[in-house]
Amino acid sequence: MRKSNAIILSLALAAIGLVAAPHIAAAENMSHAHMGHVTDAWGDTPDGKGLLPTAMAEAEIAAQHAGFAASKPDDLEWMQTHTRHVLHAIDPALEANGPGLGYGVVAAAGGAAAHINYASASDDASDNVRTHAVHVATASENAVARAEEITALAKMVLSATDAANAAGHVNQIVMLTGQITAGDDADGDGKVSWKEGGLDTAKAHMGYMAKGERMD
Repeated sequence: MRKSNAIILSLALAAIGLVAAPHIAAAENMSHAHMGHVTDAWGDTPDGKGLLPTAMAEAEIAAQHAGFAASKPDDLEWMQTHTRHVLHAIDPALEANGPGLGYGVVAAAGGAAAHINYASASDDASDNVRTHAVHVATASENAVARAEEITALAKMVLSATDAANAAGHVNQIVMLTGQITAGDDADGDGKVSWKEGGLDTAKAHMGYMAKGERMD
């Protein structure tokens, strides 16, 4: 009889658990979860790091190799080699081999923009999240746009037949790899606004967002 009662109790507790589980899941703040995907962890990034730090790491590699390419403007083969390395860090789907992390600025920054927009669209998003999400998404999308410009220029370098022609494109790549992170003071007012920003701006506004949510 005791064994029968124990079985009944176990089944009852299991049933309660099945009912309670959805409520536990629903209790999670989804806007905060998506913020975490941007800053802390995402499933398919190298080492499971956040999308934004992954984008910044790839951007740093791209900028470094753009600088290497520009260091020998008379050597076409040298410039093309390091331009491939830049391209690998920008989008490894276009250049499979290189010193990058294998994820790419385009995927990481684009993912950061997508997930912060998911955070903003969540039912539990605060006004603080919605405000700064616009800033983060815009700056991240700016980074993607510059990465796409770099891709077009890289293809020109790789198809060039003389060093002088390639060097001009490489110099533009150097400028744009810097702007992926730092943004660009396009209106010349002496500061980079969130509308002009890059990944540094996205990181700053994720910090403001986290502080407003008391997550810092």
